[in-house]
Amino acid sequence: MTAPVITFFNNKGGVGKTSLVYHVAWMLADLGYRVVAADLDPQANLTSAFLDESQVERLWSAPTGRRTVWGAIQPFQEGEGGIGEPALARTGDDRLALLAGDLDLSSFEDDLSSQWLTSMDPQQRRAYRVMAAFWTVLVRAAARHAADIVLVDVGPSLGAINRAALVASDYVVVPMAPDLFSLQGLRNLGPALRWWHDGWGQRLKHAPPGLGPLPPGRMHVLGYVVLGHGVRLDRPVKAYQRWMDQIPGVFRKSVLNAHDDLAPTVSQDPLCLAQLKHYHSLMPMAQEARKPVFALKPADGAFGGHAQAAQRAYVDFRELAESILTRVARAAA
Repeated sequence: MTAPVITFFNNKGGVGKTSLVYHVAWMLADLGYRVVAADLDPQANLTSAFLDESQVERLWSAPTGRRTVWGAIQPFQEGEGGIGEPALARTGDDRLALLAGDLDLSSFEDDLSSQWLTSMDPQQRRAYRVMAAFWTVLVRAAARHAADIVLVDVGPSLGAINRAALVASDYVVVPMAPDLFSLQGLRNLGPALRWWHDGWGQRLKHAPPGLGPLPPGRMHVLGYVVLGHGVRLDRPVKAYQRWMDQIPGVFRKSVLNAHDDLAPTVSQDPLCLAQLKHYHSLMPMAQEARKPVFALKPADGAFGGHAQAAQRAYVDFRELAESILTRVARAAA
């Protein structure tokens, strides 16, 4: 059994998606799981969260080829061989490995777009291999690291790269912000997920024999995470509350294609994996220390209230990580 692949996806940017992947990856490692954090966003933001510029430069300019996700795919895409063995970058914890992103991954977009259409023809064997390229790399990265779980970060778009990333995914977590734009992102994301899921399912039915394993394209939605809401006296401030109230209903209608006139509140919604508060000045401090907010120590500048906030963050992210694991186990049963 391969490690489950969980992609964090919302086509609305700025909701804290990359930070969420980063923190959940560290938390799972802290809980004893072996994790691959995979950066399939051409902007490589997750990679820059883990590594400084000099480290990223070394990955992109290695004499043996780019030690990134694109470095594994590029020879195949250019017709010079098959998909290579993915290189994994160190993170400082042996249980957590990074499959680094690459700005040049954007050059794969056109091929992924054209081959999605071509793959309706069962004679087009290369089209299936192109569409399965991310999955192949993720499976090999998981095997190389003996990973228990793979977390994937993608960019905020409904383009061909993200479609291929979702085809490679067993599960999906949707990060949300309580605002108009994030809700509109849900309304766009839901139909796209269903179209991609059904479209890949049709292609699998017509896949030519002898190709070897192909991604099942489950894309099972585990739920959503509400990020960055303002809080006063342990309640969301009024400016956010009107959008918070709409999330459960919009999520059910747009993502699950279910109409529920009596959708619960976010706090009572079983589809809400977590509500995470602002961590204010902890985030810049964590970025400077290159560690998650819940790992900040006095040596990093986390004194007094900051230290208490870091401790609360640990509880928040532990509960989120455990909730994700529980949903995965339930879905796989």
